[in-house]
Amino acid sequence: MSDNLPNIKTQSQFRALFSKWASDVWLFWTTTVHQISANTLGWIANITLHIATIPTLLGLMTGVVNKIPSLDVILIVWAALGLLFFRAVLLKDLLNIITISAGFMVQATLLALIFLK
Repeated sequence: MSDNLPNIKTQSQFRALFSKWASDVWLFWTTTVHQISANTLGWIANITLHIATIPTLLGLMTGVVNKIPSLDVILIVWAALGLLFFRAVLLKDLLNIITISAGFMVQATLLALIFLK
């Protein structure tokens, strides 16, 4: 048997050990996993906002779609991304800063290619 395992002789020792293990798992879940999940969902939201207008812009470039997306939709998406960008700057969240900046560059390039065509 391994030396790392605790020596449990009584039921009260087992309950105390199990209680400590359960509290450690709960602490890990409420601090670490919760934070990772929240950050991941925020990053996925940024990506989703960027991808919202890409299919229409690519369709315009290839000639599949003739209708330009309405300006209010693009402005709302860009305003949301702008707010998320400033939030990321205040929180010093480098992943979101890079993701949003790259998305703005790609969307601006696509819009420039469409309107300067």
